Amino acid sequence: MSSLNGTEADFEDTAHASDLAAWLETLPRDAALERLARLPLPRRADAFGYLRIATQRDLARLLPAADLAAIVVEMDADDRADLFKALSAGERQRILPMLPPEDRDDIRRLSAHDEGTAGAIMTSDFVTLDPAMTAADAIAALRLSAADAETIYRSYVLDGDGRLVGSVRLHRLILAAEDAPVAAIMESVPVSVGPLTDQEEVARAIARYDILAIPVVETDGRLVGIVTHDDAADALQAETTEDFQRISTVLPFTQSLRDAGIGMLYSRRIVWLALLVFGNLFSGAGIAFFEETILAYVSLVFFLPLLIDSSGNAGSQSATLMVRALATGDVALRDWRALILRELAVAAALGATMAAVVAPLGAWRGGPDIALVVAATMMVVVVIGSLVGMSLPFLLSRLRLDPATASGPLVTTISDAVGVMVYFSVATAVLAP
Repeated sequence: MSSLNGTEADFEDTAHASDLAAWLETLPRDAALERLARLPLPRRADAFGYLRIATQRDLARLLPAADLAAIVVEMDADDRADLFKALSAGERQRILPMLPPEDRDDIRRLSAHDEGTAGAIMTSDFVTLDPAMTAADAIAALRLSAADAETIYRSYVLDGDGRLVGSVRLHRLILAAEDAPVAAIMESVPVSVGPLTDQEEVARAIARYDILAIPVVETDGRLVGIVTHDDAADALQAETTEDFQRISTVLPFTQSLRDAGIGMLYSRRIVWLALLVFGNLFSGAGIAFFEETILAYVSLVFFLPLLIDSSGNAGSQSATLMVRALATGDVALRDWRALILRELAVAAALGATMAAVVAPLGAWRGGPDIALVVAATMMVVVVIGSLVGMSLPFLLSRLRLDPATASGPLVTTISDAVGVMVYFSVATAVLAP
């Protein structure tokens, strides 16, 4: 392998660890391993923590156990817990005996929490203070702990049993008199979450209270970790990705799309596609049921795609708005009645507008009766599609299912089947001799 040129050497020495990791991702695994080995251990661990989990896992399998253990010790607590969960049982046992007991226990504790919870994304690298300390003592303690802490801008005050009794910001310590007790300058009721709190709620709490980190406490008040704003943002990004997958009726997967295999992508997509095929059979059955009407008035077929697509589009709009509002906490299940009534008014106005647009086309293609059928159907299917799109997310939330599943193809399939039945029912009623 050719030696590094000057530009690459400078980049390795000066680049941010995130940029260095992004560059390493572009290299073959053996080349990335060689580049990592040339870095000082702290920088190596920092860059390793920014690699994608799949890359970390691949490199971990290639590294000697002692080298991997050295990197794990230097990594941030939450990053090494994520790596530990990605390794197989055999790979874990390969490195655990080489870790210091305190690091080994910390990894096991952090990796024991279920994915999607505050416990799964928290870190144990935080600063704790005693309420009896003076501001000067607290600053001295911060100097000793700063190198290993995830953040020092807020410290957490614990009693003798490890229960959280307050928190104090760095600038308040700096501005306080040196002999001022921490108990006098701390915030005595800090915002906190439990280990089982959903990671989306954690992210919303951090944003709502505009804090850099939020403490995670057990039911007895003991502080077990903190979730920093960057980890909450990563978790929220993962949740948003999952919502997009569900909106497209793809079963969620956490693997990078670039690394996903054909078999995995097939299995994630085929389930809903197959189910929606059966859903679309209802549309075909509806067309077959009204075959005589269609044969008598062939011009009706011209408007069929327009009408059912309008119903599906209106439903998708409503569903997308509602799914996002539920995800951000903007609305709750108790708001269902008011929102449905408002959606009915909005849908009626949309349907009337679209009916006025298509009525002249109906008159041009088939006369006044066809115009009446098309306009009336447009009005009805837009209202029905909008109500279906608005209601399904609420229904799924009530059933404790992900409301994102209600969007896109699912709403469109339901709206299509209903639209066909409404269209030809109206046509049969108006045009029957």
